[in-house]
Amino acid sequence: MKDVSFFDVIIIGGSYAGLSAGMALGRALKKVLIIDSGYPCNIQTPHSHNFLTQDGKAPKEIATLGKDEVLKYETVQFHEGEAVMASKVSGGFEVCMLSGIIFKAKKLIFASGIRDIQPQLNGFSACWGKSIIHCPFCHGYEVKNRPTGILGNGDAGFEFAKMISNWTQDLILFTNGPSTLTPIQMQKLQSYNISIIEKPIAYFEHKEGYLEHIVFSDLTDYPLKVLYAKLPFVQKSVLPLALGCDFTAQGLIKVNEFQKTSVYGISACGDSANPLRSVSNAVASGTVAGAMINKELTDDTF
Repeated sequence: MKDVSFFDVIIIGGSYAGLSAGMALGRALKKVLIIDSGYPCNIQTPHSHNFLTQDGKAPKEIATLGKDEVLKYETVQFHEGEAVMASKVSGGFEVCMLSGIIFKAKKLIFASGIRDIQPQLNGFSACWGKSIIHCPFCHGYEVKNRPTGILGNGDAGFEFAKMISNWTQDLILFTNGPSTLTPIQMQKLQSYNISIIEKPIAYFEHKEGYLEHIVFSDLTDYPLKVLYAKLPFVQKSVLPLALGCDFTAQGLIKVNEFQKTSVYGISACGDSANPLRSVSNAVASGTVAGAMINKELTDDTF
């Protein structure tokens, strides 16, 4: 029988939210294990913005600094690897790693993030996070007032175009096939000089991830440097579902104002539980999750 390491809290996901939760718990003298597989969703993004004191830094630089700071707390440990199984056991939860190592803790925090489902179009993945971007609050200022495309259709495409019009008036909506916009939506976009192209997209022409042209199935193209896209996603970890956590209609882990899930002893924070995908929001939700789990540990024993 393998030895099992015991902790007060296991945090699955060691990026901004997980590290922030770990810091809160480390400062509360709790024994914490942070598990991380090493593949954040913003791995290609060259710069992070809209986070006080860290504006413009590379995401990896912020995460590395955060990890160094958190591991100064002697009760916090970091383990690189993938958690593949988790179960409710007497006294808490058991987590099994792909390597076969087993850890046990009284509480769990999921900061495991989400995985974007990218369209199967050549060039998209190379540009994702660099010149095909998802968030105007994270990246919009740097591309303000430029000719800008939006990949979208229907209600989602219409709402995205409305939002991006705050950053540039030179907008074009690519529906990648027949438009599903309503006549009223099309009229509204046209009144703001937002063009609509319905041609199916064949591929994205780029240089080292920086977009140059959108090439259509008829082999015509459109020159463009910036494109916004909102992608469907799945949870990066299947463990919250396996443990019985509730989810929102969007597919996010359902939490209350204290980052607690529907399962007692399990909290969630960061992108896995919040639609506002940003470093600052991940850090804030991680702090709340850590503090509230600490309170729960205290209430369980005091």
